[in-house]
Amino acid sequence: MLNTANPIHWLKANGSSFDIGSQMGQQGREAVHTHLIESEIWATITSDRHAEQVTGLLENVNTLFPDIIEELLGLADGLQLPFTDVAAWNFRGDIKTSVPDGCTTIQAPGPDIKLSHNEDGLPFFRGHCFILDAQPAATVGFRAFCYPGSLAGHTFGWNDAGLVQTVNNLRLQDVDAAVGRMVLGRAVLNSTTLDGAIEVLSANRNSGGFHMTLAQVGNPKLMSIEYGAGQFSAIEITDRTAHSNHALHLQDVTQIVTQSSGDRQARCDHLVREDIVGDLEILRDNKGPRLPVRRDDPQDPDNENTLATCVFNVSNTGVEWRIYGEKDGQPEHEGQSETS
Repeated sequence: MLNTANPIHWLKANGSSFDIGSQMGQQGREAVHTHLIESEIWATITSDRHAEQVTGLLENVNTLFPDIIEELLGLADGLQLPFTDVAAWNFRGDIKTSVPDGCTTIQAPGPDIKLSHNEDGLPFFRGHCFILDAQPAATVGFRAFCYPGSLAGHTFGWNDAGLVQTVNNLRLQDVDAAVGRMVLGRAVLNSTTLDGAIEVLSANRNSGGFHMTLAQVGNPKLMSIEYGAGQFSAIEITDRTAHSNHALHLQDVTQIVTQSSGDRQARCDHLVREDIVGDLEILRDNKGPRLPVRRDDPQDPDNENTLATCVFNVSNTGVEWRIYGEKDGQPEHEGQSETS
């Protein structure tokens, strides 16, 4: 995998929720049929033994977020796969404690907030992921990094209201989810205010575990939010800090912290205290004494590789963004979004 190129495609989509989901499905169809549905993790998640749980989750999501159900229906249509299988895959972190979604975030408050993130996922998706540039008919426009077969909102993204989101997996145990954590991530991208996004997560905390870092143009707050298993914690970040994919401030939960997650946290905690080490340099680091921050090993113990790196600068007027596909060199996509 390491020797293959990693283009990050750019998909413009518009229309109804179903339309956008269908366009996403068409974009990811080949990769899903070639790689995902042949994998062990797909077979585990889509097993009939989870059918009752998936049905319950779908009923609850349809009550709370009917537009996201429409997007899932469109996604299944575009993928040419059964809807229940696609829904189960998008509930994977609610069904199973350990799934191959990793990630590392560097959080840097200040007059201009800097938010940087490594997106770590299934290595066979290298070269098949894309930025969804969506203009939904009924909600705010947004851009987000997407894996083939998955909803937007569980990686990194930003919307036309100036809200910026990065997401890390939490491997919480003893979860009896009532709503999908990825559905909540997608709902955050529909939010027009930072407070509104936080309320979506606080009000629907009975899900699998996620950590989100959230910021918004014109708002001085940089927020770290952990939720899942019925618990919720939101703290304001006041110093440059790091978050790998395990809970750091969520109380009353049990979790799995893999060696990679622990090693990345320890290495980043050391590097964020060094002022001369930039955020992007930290995310590209592979010189630590244990497992690296930047993950390129095909034998990674969590079956995760870094598939993209993003760097956001959130000011009082807009969002500057850079997205990297490779472990070094220049960004593949970059730009600036002004917010009125």
